[in-house]
Amino acid sequence: MISGKRIFDILFSLGASLFFLPFGLIISVLIKATSPGPIFYSSKRVGKDGQPIYCWKFRTMCQDADKKLQEILRQNPELKQEWETYYKLKDDPRISKIGKLLRKTSLDELPQFWNVLTGDLSVVGPRPVTEEEIAKYFGEKASKILSVRPGLTGIWQTSGRSLLTFEERIRLEESYIDQQSLFFDLRIIFKTIPMIFISRGAF
Repeated sequence: MISGKRIFDILFSLGASLFFLPFGLIISVLIKATSPGPIFYSSKRVGKDGQPIYCWKFRTMCQDADKKLQEILRQNPELKQEWETYYKLKDDPRISKIGKLLRKTSLDELPQFWNVLTGDLSVVGPRPVTEEEIAKYFGEKASKILSVRPGLTGIWQTSGRSLLTFEERIRLEESYIDQQSLFFDLRIIFKTIPMIFISRGAF
């Protein structure tokens, strides 16, 4: 039997996909016009019950981004330490000009409504994580975090995003799981909307 949360995910994602379709078309044109390469890319994450999933996004980086990253980390010890701590760089030189805008507004994640429709993600849930992050930071708490579908948005995104440490993030994700409900999901969705314009903690 389909749960109420799943029904909400499907209906919300269908409506949001139709609403954001014109924005998606504009973004696609801008990506192709300003940077060679594909419009979309997918990244491997750990889904519910530890199952591998691939989250889709608008491409925000240059081609050969992984190769360029290795060169950057080899040449700059400070950036290497930042990467090993956060698995991201605040001022990432691989990101295109349009990519910076998309990341600050989180519009690069619009294609993940497809992931919600296919059942890989929920509209609201814990932030999708990599296998490396699970191994390094989550420990015995991994089973709890992975007991629900990851979310397109969540309590982490509305509480500071990348300004938070992993320890703070895990505590927030656990608190969401403990009190999750349709009403709580709606609160998080409404709090997400202004975050698109504020861009606090987004990089």
